Amino acid sequence: MRTQPDLSLPGYRALAEFRHQIRLFLHFSEEASRAHGLEPQQHQLLLALKGLPSGQEATITRIAERLQIRHHSAVELVDRLAEKGAVAREVDAADRRAVLVRLTPSGERILRKLSIAHQSELSAAGPALRDALDEVLQHARRNHEKEDPSPAGKSSKRLGQARTGT
Repeated sequence: MRTQPDLSLPGYRALAEFRHQIRLFLHFSEEASRAHGLEPQQHQLLLALKGLPSGQEATITRIAERLQIRHHSAVELVDRLAEKGAVAREVDAADRRAVLVRLTPSGERILRKLSIAHQSELSAAGPALRDALDEVLQHARRNHEKEDPSPAGKSSKRLGQARTGT
């Protein structure tokens, strides 16, 4: 049985800084959403609709999965956004039992404004977030090497460096 390596104090600090940087961005996102008349999850739903991978339909089930919420919570979010005129429901032409959700022109405008603000914030705050993630990954690699000192473990380090450019 393998034991998990413990984290060093710098490892804990790296995780704490990464979590802090994520929280700073999420706080910005929450405030920006509210400033545009939306709750944060409503903004997330609009973004999830617009950013669905190609070939995926915008069903309530898909929305719930993308937002990691329960089906009934997704229904409530869609209901509130439909009341605001940001989304509309349509019966799926291929499967008349299914309901698809789409952005309305109003929803598109709100999402565009929020997305531009988020891109701007990421441009400013992104380097600190990236640096914090890099630090966490470096500690994780070191712990992985301690756990698996085999050549295969070391090769995964080289692959990680190739991906991150370090």
